Amino acid sequence: MGVSKSFASDNWSGVCPEIMEALQKANQGHNQAYGELEDPFSIKAKEKFVENFGGDIEVFFVYNGTAANVLGVSHLMNSYHAIVAAHTAHLNEDECAAPEKFLGSKILEIETENGKIKAEQIKPFLQSIGFQHHAQPKVVSISQVTEMGTIYTPEEIKQLADFAHKNNMFLHVDGARIANAVASLNVDFKTLITDTGVDVLSFGGTKNGLMFGEVVVFFNKSLAIDFEYRRKQAMQLHSKMRFIASQFETYLTDDLWKRNAAHANNMAKILEKEVSKLSQLQVSQEVKANGVFVYMPEEIIEKVQKKYFFHIWNDSPKGKNGFKEVRLMCSWDTSAEDIDGFIQAVKNAIS
Repeated sequence: MGVSKSFASDNWSGVCPEIMEALQKANQGHNQAYGELEDPFSIKAKEKFVENFGGDIEVFFVYNGTAANVLGVSHLMNSYHAIVAAHTAHLNEDECAAPEKFLGSKILEIETENGKIKAEQIKPFLQSIGFQHHAQPKVVSISQVTEMGTIYTPEEIKQLADFAHKNNMFLHVDGARIANAVASLNVDFKTLITDTGVDVLSFGGTKNGLMFGEVVVFFNKSLAIDFEYRRKQAMQLHSKMRFIASQFETYLTDDLWKRNAAHANNMAKILEKEVSKLSQLQVSQEVKANGVFVYMPEEIIEKVQKKYFFHIWNDSPKGKNGFKEVRLMCSWDTSAEDIDGFIQAVKNAIS
């Protein structure tokens, strides 16, 4: 029996019908393994990436987001290099130290309340460049959408890319929720990523209706040289590659990615509106994508979580004594009825 709807994470949602149908079709007969020997599923999926991002790219399928992040970044740096990222970044807080283990590198954290970093915050780390006793800053990594639900505009990403390149660094984007960002900004992938100067993207789909699989996209083919060997060595070369590739071909066809993401974003806006009507609760971050961050009294949290589970994001946010900051995530399959039920559960807890 499956778990009932929750607002814990868009990872909790199931597989959308179109993707499940694609998997069923891919399950017919035999097909080339590992994406090799002119595998038609991999070829068609990569063509979809070229359509959306432009031609000078290299595309590699992997199992999950942790692998996409760690492998994508590791291919740009050596162990004596460092990654600059927001302290809230998934790469920093939620990869179980995978970057440190597999890269042997240091992560230089930037404190930020909204999850976004700016070029001027990176400047202090440049003092280490050329000093042999310090790790050398080499990659700037940002999340799009950020872990605080905020979104970088194309202009902000370009500024970071230009700054990174000027200082002999690369820009990596953790795009676990890239579809939600693109749908929210009402742009396209090329405008937001390719044209802004991003070097490597971890392209996610699992949070937006896929069963499994993520993609590492390089925007300069020279940066991708020998990446296939790094992927294999890291145990991320899927033997039955068609089951990853077929999902992404369908996902990037007829704007399925956009419909799913736009729906999740819209549900978050509705949830934000309903939460704002309750005087005991307060929205803590501007809602840009599919996450709603809320200050909530602890006694209400415990009661509501029994019916609609969600995560506490910050135990002691500044200036909110007696409250905790929680994260409410909407998904491709969140419904208005789910939101009504959640709001009623909150009202019951209050009363």
